[in-house]
Amino acid sequence: MTTRSEEHATLVIERRLKAPVARVFRAWSTPEAKRQWFACHGEWTPLEYRLDFRPGGTERNHVADTDGLLHAYDAHYIDIVPDARIIYAYEMKLGETRISTSLATVVFEAEPAGTRMVFTEQVVFLDGYADNGARLQGTEIGLDNLELFLEREASPIH
Repeated sequence: MTTRSEEHATLVIERRLKAPVARVFRAWSTPEAKRQWFACHGEWTPLEYRLDFRPGGTERNHVADTDGLLHAYDAHYIDIVPDARIIYAYEMKLGETRISTSLATVVFEAEPAGTRMVFTEQVVFLDGYADNGARLQGTEIGLDNLELFLEREASPIH
């Protein structure tokens, strides 16, 4: 029998990006762009990706790690204010086991040098799953990838 438990955590990551708000928001909102940066493990095998970016829309990113284990991200978009805010809920599974559920908010603010972006995630780790900081680390890697994507996109040579 599985022992049921819940461990709550809040992650807040702030980034100052050298790109205008509209371009940063577009990197989150278009499937072609988001697919290029929304990964924290480049060596994992993509299995399925789709993005329906609208309130009530969904996003799915399923990958297999180097051992073949499924890592499944399934999100539901709740609130979207273009160039200002994205709010979504998502669950993560390892294989068939749900390890967490989250509410995430991404806020975009224009600054003279580009965009201030604040990512806040309220996460519940489920049934004894020991995260040990992996969610924060993976999210930071993903946001590093977003920064690199925006830099490549701005470069005259891709």
